Amino acid sequence: MNSNTSSTFLPEDFKDRPIGLIAGKGDYPIITATRLKALGHRVHLISFEGETDPDFVESFPQKERASIKVGQLGKLLKSLQKLDCGYALMAGQVTPKRLFHGLHPDLKALAMLNSLKVKNAETIFGKIADEIEALGIKMLDARVGLEDQLATTGQMTSINNAVDPDYLEHGIKIAKGITELDIGQGCVVRKGTVLAVEAYEGTDPMLKRAGSFKTDGLIFVKTVKKEQDFRFDVPVFGKRTLEVMLEAGIQTAALQTNGVIILNKSEILEEAQKKAISLFGFE
Repeated sequence: MNSNTSSTFLPEDFKDRPIGLIAGKGDYPIITATRLKALGHRVHLISFEGETDPDFVESFPQKERASIKVGQLGKLLKSLQKLDCGYALMAGQVTPKRLFHGLHPDLKALAMLNSLKVKNAETIFGKIADEIEALGIKMLDARVGLEDQLATTGQMTSINNAVDPDYLEHGIKIAKGITELDIGQGCVVRKGTVLAVEAYEGTDPMLKRAGSFKTDGLIFVKTVKKEQDFRFDVPVFGKRTLEVMLEAGIQTAALQTNGVIILNKSEILEEAQKKAISLFGFE
């Protein structure tokens, strides 16, 4: 079966082979698996101990799943082969502090980490992707099946918080700038001033830091790199992000079109509408 018509993000030569879903935390991998199965694809699961939702893991037959500790690169590669995966897809975050505490690197991972002079999402996940593809297992775009979950251009909620276009443009410029420096994928600005930028700690801590200024007119901007590798580290906007925005007093978010995934998009837009939060998509 050639299923390339089922998702615009599948390769043209896609064949009917199991997709190994490398699943981190949250709803992202759950939604992805549901969509892939609905499209008729076979999905096998690689879960992380202490990270992947246990109920989600149990929803897979034992013969179609494998569990590893964060850092077991050799076991990840062997598991993909054992599960006869022709493709692999990364979805869901692993707790950032795991890189420093709770990491269980095997010899393969230690060799990989030692080979990297710069250690960030792009270099680490890029190297993992290279190791997977060296086995003849093709890494898929992490947006597969999620076309209707992506940010779209313009006002996505009818709430318009009358943000000055110059301030919005400033925020977009800053967010895109930090992606090119491999710092993060988001920032919070206010009337031409940068209040916080996202680094390795992730989006939520950044939003909380920005909220600590307890001022109005804040704009949260989330973007992707100019040369974004969509096989991994695709930015996600979900329920938790919306909740933290509310806690931080941030009423406007600008998300890059076709790059940022809005998980459970219809529900998020409905909730944002209720909370008077403006969600805007930019190209």
